[in-house]
Amino acid sequence: MSTRERAATFHRLHAPGELLVLPNAWDAASARLMESLGAAAIATTSSGLCWAHGYADGTAIPLGVLVGAVTEIVRVTSLPVSVDVEGGYSAEPESVAAMVSALIDAGAVGINLEDGKAPPELLAAKIAAVKQAGERSGVDLFVNARTDVYLRRLVPPERAVEETVARGKRYAEAGCDGLFVPGLGETAAIRSVAGAIQLPLNLMVLPKLSPVAELRACGVRRLSAGAAVCAAALGAARRAAKQLLAEGRYESFFSEPVAYAEMNALFPQSGK
Repeated sequence: MSTRERAATFHRLHAPGELLVLPNAWDAASARLMESLGAAAIATTSSGLCWAHGYADGTAIPLGVLVGAVTEIVRVTSLPVSVDVEGGYSAEPESVAAMVSALIDAGAVGINLEDGKAPPELLAAKIAAVKQAGERSGVDLFVNARTDVYLRRLVPPERAVEETVARGKRYAEAGCDGLFVPGLGETAAIRSVAGAIQLPLNLMVLPKLSPVAELRACGVRRLSAGAAVCAAALGAARRAAKQLLAEGRYESFFSEPVAYAEMNALFPQSGK
């Protein structure tokens, strides 16, 4: 399947009535595992991917390392791949567009692009620039605009829905294809945001977030695990290593492992 075809598939996965569930990956192995478990698409977690390659989350990863990691993921999966690019690693929209063009060349068909504490006008400009980059590449890039109104508490709680909707509409005018609101979890607020924006609403898993079926009923069309799966995997690794190092025991290693043969079979058996 070509990159253009994967992009079209990824857009269809966000259609009204659909809810795309993404247990985010951080490397080729986790991406291939998610695919084998029935994931319809692959989305990266910036934190997990950065940690896996020896960098802190938060704009520290070099572009070459990011592109290389995405290339590795695209090579092993037949699914559409979307990349979390944080704030685009630059305050200059054209620089962000150049970075995204490199990711499209690597096979990515979607991105998450966040506003953080910057003015919403800046993210709007970045969105317009990366959509143009996609057009130049012949790919209908899915731009998921992330607003941190809830995650970073950018406004008082009583204004959070209003501000989120206002930013969502601004980003839609700039050309984004979805709105990601990490930290949003209260049912009435979810319904208000989903009903007010003309975009697929993406939420991030939270400890007490409603089940998927209820989120679908609220109008949510995408649910991301963020760093949660990676953090859970690292937590299991820490428990096992601590037991070995501190107690000289190894029961944790064998409590729920992925079998060697099962994992190995997910990958090509040649050097191609």
